Amino acid sequence: MCGRFSLSNVSDILKRFNLSLPDFLPRYNVSPSQEVLAIVNDQTYQLKRFQWGLIPFWSKEKSSGMINARAETVEKKPSFKHSFKRRRCLIPADGFYEWKKESTGKKPYRFILKTQVPFNFAGLWDTWTSPEGLNIQSCTIITTVANELVSSVHHRMPVILSEDAEVAWLSHDVDVLKLKELMHPFSSQQMEGYKISSLVNSPQNDCPEIVRHVKKL
Repeated sequence: MCGRFSLSNVSDILKRFNLSLPDFLPRYNVSPSQEVLAIVNDQTYQLKRFQWGLIPFWSKEKSSGMINARAETVEKKPSFKHSFKRRRCLIPADGFYEWKKESTGKKPYRFILKTQVPFNFAGLWDTWTSPEGLNIQSCTIITTVANELVSSVHHRMPVILSEDAEVAWLSHDVDVLKLKELMHPFSSQQMEGYKISSLVNSPQNDCPEIVRHVKKL
């Protein structure tokens, strides 16, 4: 799964899509139900702010939402199939966290690209409307089987899209088979992981010290 991630720099991604964000604040511990940035294709590329935890448009009541969708079944599940066809998004990040069971308890690890540049998760979004007419736009991150690096800590990982795949993911003219091909584990040879501080365990902590290198994986 993917339950926490970081985004301390988004400028490179915004340049690729000709977008701007003058009030960007670095985030080091993005957690479920919090606000996340996302890029959508609504005739033009647009930057949105979504609640992390997708609430399907047809839901009868507000919920905390689903933070992850499995790549293997995303096009079939009632909660996701509508968004998979029509409402795909990119969710920028520069690292994500997983916890490993060790003799002294669960320990957090951070995974990043070796280049240390930001990247995009494959995501879905939807709009839920309350009986009072309040609209909540929310999103989920798609996960797949872990690559060789991440699997030493956890059996799942978020779908990280290559730059070439980003445009295809947002396209309105791509078929399901092509989309399924994009949802594969990112190359472990292009990633690295390391143990980090237990500060990340609390969603209330959101500081640079969280990403400090403790021990290489």
